[in-house]
Amino acid sequence: MNSTKKYLAEALGTFALVLFGCGAATVAGVSSSGPAGIGLLGISFAFGLAVVAMAYTIGPISGCHINPAISIAMRVAGKLSTKDTIGYVIAQCIGATVGAGILYLLLSGTSGFSMSEWGLGSNGWGPGYGGEYNMQSAFIAEFIFTFLFLMVIFGTTAKNASPQMAGLAIGITLVLIHLVVIPITGTSVNPARSLGPALFSGGMAMQQLWLFFAAPIAGGVFAALVRKLFVED
Repeated sequence: MNSTKKYLAEALGTFALVLFGCGAATVAGVSSSGPAGIGLLGISFAFGLAVVAMAYTIGPISGCHINPAISIAMRVAGKLSTKDTIGYVIAQCIGATVGAGILYLLLSGTSGFSMSEWGLGSNGWGPGYGGEYNMQSAFIAEFIFTFLFLMVIFGTTAKNASPQMAGLAIGITLVLIHLVVIPITGTSVNPARSLGPALFSGGMAMQQLWLFFAAPIAGGVFAALVRKLFVED
């Protein structure tokens, strides 16, 4: 597959993930003036189903990473070239930023709109965010759950796995991750997903952004290093 097509597919997929997932969290998640808020379960399914939809849409083109932690882990595992890893990560970050920009335009159309400290579904931790978990809890959660996420991805995309079920299994896993981690960090496990909203929100979202690059990438790399215990290439 042409590299440009793969990069465009990754940008589109990450764009959709941010728009669907963060859109569900900010437009419908806690709305009191419109439809009843969909809550933690609804937001979790929005992110997971977005991955399922994109897996079957762009998976045949790029593999549907839509997450720098996944692309970097695949590079460490020897399943992606350095050139494509760089191209994927750049495309993912661009797609996430455009998705957050569209979400900002939508939300700014409501009366009395103002950007909150962690706006547009930004990830964070500490006083004023979610369950007010500390930085240690945030880092551990993002590291461990990204590690588990990548282990599922490596397992479901192995040569002896069923490729037709991979997208569904990965999406369901992301739902489960969100159910646990949303109160802690809002759930990133994806640096691009964190980058897009933070760029528009600024403030604490930007100050805390480093953790949502460091922890998911570290968790993904760790999964790549231990995958051979469970998965045959």
